[in-house]
Amino acid sequence: MAQRPPTQESTYLETFKTLQRNGHAQDPAWVQSLRDEAILRFGDLGFPVNRRGNEEWKYTNVGPLARVPFRPATAQATLQSADLQRFGLGEPAKHQLVFVDGSYAPELSSIVSLPAGVRVVDFKEAMGSSPTLLREHLAQHASGEANAFVALNTAFIHHGAFVHIPDGIRVEEPVLLLFLSTAKDEDTVSHPRVLIVTGRESEATLIESYGSLADARHFVNAVAEVVVGQNSTLRYYTIQRQGEQAFHVTNTQAVLDRDASLSSVNIDLGGGLVRHNLNVLMGAEGASCMLNGLYMTTRSQHVDNQVVIDHAKGHTTARELYKGILDGKSRTVFHGSIIVREGARKVDADQSDKNLLLSDQAEADTKPAFWIYCDDVKCTHGASCGQIDEEALFYMRSRGIGDREARSLLVRGFVSEIVDSIEYEPYRKHVDGLVQSTLREWLGGDEAA
Repeated sequence: MAQRPPTQESTYLETFKTLQRNGHAQDPAWVQSLRDEAILRFGDLGFPVNRRGNEEWKYTNVGPLARVPFRPATAQATLQSADLQRFGLGEPAKHQLVFVDGSYAPELSSIVSLPAGVRVVDFKEAMGSSPTLLREHLAQHASGEANAFVALNTAFIHHGAFVHIPDGIRVEEPVLLLFLSTAKDEDTVSHPRVLIVTGRESEATLIESYGSLADARHFVNAVAEVVVGQNSTLRYYTIQRQGEQAFHVTNTQAVLDRDASLSSVNIDLGGGLVRHNLNVLMGAEGASCMLNGLYMTTRSQHVDNQVVIDHAKGHTTARELYKGILDGKSRTVFHGSIIVREGARKVDADQSDKNLLLSDQAEADTKPAFWIYCDDVKCTHGASCGQIDEEALFYMRSRGIGDREARSLLVRGFVSEIVDSIEYEPYRKHVDGLVQSTLREWLGGDEAA
């Protein structure tokens, strides 16, 4: 029987004890109880380094992450406004919460003229001003029972972003949640936590951004819980642009009420080893979601997306489209599952993952799956991996378009469907610029502009 590879769970257990005695000792008893239960669960589970028979981690090896003794940053770095703009919206944000190495940075955050009743605050403030709502939802949707990363994040809950949109409120300007890592000379870890709760007939746009200021080894272990109220609309965009030595793991659990609508666009343009778990529970009839994603990888990057849409109720609709562009020796994984529960009739779900390989050494593993336990549903799925169409290239060259420009136009056309699904125009233009910049770096020259 193979021995379990050595990992660093003990480092996190030691850090937990220190923080419980010191920095976290003044938090409410119910928060401390959540943490105590979570650290015990993490200790029982350990990191999922044994992949034999573990389909969920079959294609992603977290051993390199689990073997490093990551610790919280010892000091908070001083940042400038240019650092925020680099990973922000492409324009000054009116409403933003900024977290640096896992700690809330009030001096960098700003909330301007939100509608009455809307809360965009750090957990520490929410524990005092909105304790009932926080306690009702925090760690109640994203479960660490079988997920070591969720359990670990919950064990270190302290700072975090709490967003509450009350009934009937429409927030015009997007809310930016910015998480920055400044690791340079030490192996640091942060555990970003996000809780978003929207009331009945509300509407808002949330943008969650992760960035690294230096290309040094660090670990970001993020968890988001998203509760979309009855007949409300939430546009939820996430982007990850960390250095290629970064380990980035996110677990997002969304719960949709009756006639609720969730539009999600996830963009990955960085990171060394990246894992996203996105779970959406269609908890009531009339709920609908659109889940789009774009990942662009090069050199030895590894990006793994695991997406589950659980249709617990009938008369629900889901559209899911992920696209990847792979260069170098990079590797991507996509595993999408659509579950239709017994009695959940009239479900309409479509899932697709498409990959464009720019290198013969790149690899994309894609596995769409359905689990359907009732009749009278409409469900389709598809997956594809391929290279740039040589006939299309020949056609464009024959009309005087240069090789690099032709390749760029074809690749940009491939990704445009994802970028164009971002409804907030300034952010859509910003993301499009980032994608074009990446393509210029990969394809060379200015013709990709």
